[in-house]
Amino acid sequence: MPYERNDELPESVRDNLPSGAQTIYRKAFKSAWDEYSDPDDRRGDASREETAHRVAWSAVKGSYEKREGEWGKKG
Repeated sequence: MPYERNDELPESVRDNLPSGAQTIYRKAFKSAWDEYSDPDDRRGDASREETAHRVAWSAVKGSYEKREGEWGKKG
């Protein structure tokens, strides 16, 4: 399931995030996918995929923000 290239990311990610943010998303997703393979490590009844997507979006929001409907680098 982990994405190897940015062009494999879900359309909702590719269509909204700039390239740099997509890379952050992809790497964070892959890391979370590996880290949360055990259901006991996840919150509530979240699936492995759902948890990885949440972690990935959180990672993006650390460096990017949405302004006037567009994602751009913070600062």
